[in-house]
Amino acid sequence: MRSLGLAVLLVSLILFSGTAQGQHASEASSSIPASVVSQVSKARLATSKYAMDVEQAKADGYMIITQMIPNMGYHFLNPKISGFDVTKPPLLVYVRSGSAWQLVAIEWVYPKRPAKAPLPGARYGSFGAACHYKDGSFVMASAEARCAKTNAKTGSEFNFWHPPLVTLHMWIWYPNPNGVFAEFNPLLTPFNKE
Repeated sequence: MRSLGLAVLLVSLILFSGTAQGQHASEASSSIPASVVSQVSKARLATSKYAMDVEQAKADGYMIITQMIPNMGYHFLNPKISGFDVTKPPLLVYVRSGSAWQLVAIEWVYPKRPAKAPLPGARYGSFGAACHYKDGSFVMASAEARCAKTNAKTGSEFNFWHPPLVTLHMWIWYPNPNGVFAEFNPLLTPFNKE
């Protein structure tokens, strides 16, 4: 997994530089403004301790809130973090291979689309209203009153409910041909089986 992490770092550096021997690495990455590249650098430095260490993330207050979402990952939330600061993301998104975890993206959620994008070129996704359980399982539900005390499929205890959310991903630890702000990453397809 460490070799995979080094390979991902190399590919990410090529994608985020925007050029490889004078040619654009990809159409999605070639339009990343310099200010975003700078913010990505800050975010990578701030989250490097979590890159291959999900246990460190847990020790620092991040808790699992989703199992593997296809082409996206497992989401870990730190409920004590709010607002937008690239050095303190409230969500860390991981993939797993066996017992090895790798950070792939960071994420923010909003109750509605921000009036002004926190970064140039930001693109948003969405996540419907849901009941979340302590094992990371979730069930879509329009109101908290519809959340069972335990998940019928997994037996896990209820954790929290949220209304529909607007999401903002930054793919800073795994290359994404759809761009740094894409919601999904087709390169994660091999991890969907985990």
